[in-house]
Amino acid sequence: MNISRINIGNGIYLNKVITDKFKSNFISINLIRPLDRSEVTKNSLLSYVLGRGTSSLPSKAVLERKLEELYGAHLSVNINKRGERQILRVSMEWADSRFTKDDTYEKSVLEVFRDIMFYPDLKDGLFGESIVEGEKKNLINRIEAKVNDKRTLALNRCIEEMCKGETFSIYQLGYVEDVKSITNTSLTDHYRGILQNSHMEIVYVGVENPSIREDLIPQEYLNRKDVLIVPREIIPKDNFTKNHIVEREDITQGKLVVGYRSNIPYEDGLYSALLLGNEILGGGPNSKLFKDVREKNSLAYYVGTNLIKHKSIILLDAGIDINNYQKTMGLINEMFEDMKNGNFSDDDIEIAKKAIKTSSQSIIDSPHLMGEFTLGKVISKDNRSLEEMIEDIEKVSKEDIIKAMNTVTLDTIYFMTSKEVEQGETN
Repeated sequence: MNISRINIGNGIYLNKVITDKFKSNFISINLIRPLDRSEVTKNSLLSYVLGRGTSSLPSKAVLERKLEELYGAHLSVNINKRGERQILRVSMEWADSRFTKDDTYEKSVLEVFRDIMFYPDLKDGLFGESIVEGEKKNLINRIEAKVNDKRTLALNRCIEEMCKGETFSIYQLGYVEDVKSITNTSLTDHYRGILQNSHMEIVYVGVENPSIREDLIPQEYLNRKDVLIVPREIIPKDNFTKNHIVEREDITQGKLVVGYRSNIPYEDGLYSALLLGNEILGGGPNSKLFKDVREKNSLAYYVGTNLIKHKSIILLDAGIDINNYQKTMGLINEMFEDMKNGNFSDDDIEIAKKAIKTSSQSIIDSPHLMGEFTLGKVISKDNRSLEEMIEDIEKVSKEDIIKAMNTVTLDTIYFMTSKEVEQGETN
């Protein structure tokens, strides 16, 4: 995978993965913002409003009709969270002209893509009031919907409590109380402001196309001033926090989320060992947690762990019988001690390496995944190729894994239990 990166304007970079492997091409423009409570909700709402049309395609229906004419080009505008960054993204995937026999339509595709970000549908210089108010309702509904998915709610609540005082605790979609105060004027002002000071990363995956550089960014944005620099997240060297939170909801299945911290940043050579340790512990159906907690002892409906790269946090996520809380936590603690003491086999290591390798190699099968991988490399300033990353995983020894897992400490236990459970039964 050959990736090139060039600076095309102040704080604007073009990353190209040139390949003829796919029948479609993919492009995204990513506005990278600090994860900040003062703007997180505006950025989220903006992702809804921008998708409603452009100056030349002034409605959702007209926009969708145009995309159908462009051989079913797929457009997406969304918001996501990478560590302590919030990223506003416009992306497009479209059929390559080798297969459409139409050399002119790709220019139309890129115009639509450009206009979504830079020439949206404005009325008298502002986003339409009715559009903004309608999308505010949609955003509120989506934020409030998180309480209906108890598993996701438990994960979010654990992060909020675990990272209280850290910007990582901020919810990426924003907050209902902040949505209500946004007007079409304030949203338009914010939109114009972030175009002027956001770090921008453009990622393109597909066949070589000169228009990717020439036609994407309007001239007035190439010489911007005062572009924001989003700093690297801080990884605490020590962890002295121990939180235990029990909350009651109208549920019958308990939701257990346990947060652990490591002081190994992703730039560290030992991070690959932490990644493997997480995979052995709870990465899939061959993991210790799955086999012992779920299969052998029948203590969990689901159980697994996830390593959050930019914060070096491991989140354990389990659905359990409420009455089995103490027994489950006891076994989980044993599993962690096993990892720290090296009570896992060479077969466990090889299975984990194969799982990570297979997952990594699947990246090259999708232009979208290749785009995600490229953006991730840029954000983390990782100059390794995919092959080099896999080689680093292969080199990890059992001693490396033991060393990495001994940096992992318990921070927060969050348990969502039933309203009918007596106080103290889950403590």
